[in-house]
Amino acid sequence: MAAQANNTSVQVDRPHACLHESNGLARDDLLRQVQQLLGEGACRQLGLYPIPAGFKLSVVIPVYNEQPWIARLLQRVQAVPIPKEIIIVDDCSTDGTRAILERLKEDLIRVVYQPVNRGKGAALREGIKYATGDVIVVQDADLEYDPAEYPRLIQPILDNRADVVYGSRFIGDSHRVLYYWHSVANTLLTTLSNMFTNLNLTDMETCYKVFRREVLQGLTLKSDRFGFEPEVTAKIAKKKNPPWRIYEIPISYSGRTYEEGKKIGLKDAFQAFFCIVRYWLAN
Repeated sequence: MAAQANNTSVQVDRPHACLHESNGLARDDLLRQVQQLLGEGACRQLGLYPIPAGFKLSVVIPVYNEQPWIARLLQRVQAVPIPKEIIIVDDCSTDGTRAILERLKEDLIRVVYQPVNRGKGAALREGIKYATGDVIVVQDADLEYDPAEYPRLIQPILDNRADVVYGSRFIGDSHRVLYYWHSVANTLLTTLSNMFTNLNLTDMETCYKVFRREVLQGLTLKSDRFGFEPEVTAKIAKKKNPPWRIYEIPISYSGRTYEEGKKIGLKDAFQAFFCIVRYWLAN
């Protein structure tokens, strides 16, 4: 049996360079000026709206061998003007990622170290245990997904229109042109998932999934690798009376090549197929 994961919690008081987290008066004045210029409706379309007092976002980041990207990714996450906590789960990296995380102790983050490599799903389960925010967002550790889109992703939840939000790469925003067969596999897996769940998602396999914390607290997740995506989708869809309200938001996507470190492959596609069937028919 694997040993318990060790975690390092770093809490450092430092000024935040964002209006939402530092000067509430300046934030409100700026928002009013923009609303006067563009109108409230246009501002909401752009994700410009007031963050409720006391709100906190939990950003859970599973990491495995992301030495070239992790520092820049964390800079982008920290730059988002939303009160937040950052929870990083290092899945036993061997490429120098852990050394970088050690150097980031000056920042307001929590780092959890897995004793052995277990996969994305296992890392997310570990990270979710430590989440204390009102809303939880899953963030990959590379630069394929842009944290600047957090305001748009959490907006349906803050508007009380949704309990879960998926960021879709396929409904109208920019994306890097890459592998045709990956897009075919994504479409097939999303279609199969929709057939079992009776949802009409366009991107079940997206990284950007956002949840009210109570949604994840009510789930027992088991997948250790990339099966997390179809498993959490199936289990959310099973909730009835009332069902969880699910939204999709268009996001940009800057996919990377295998030479740049992309990890998901054909084996994971077959595992996703198995998980779609397994987690719909049984827990």
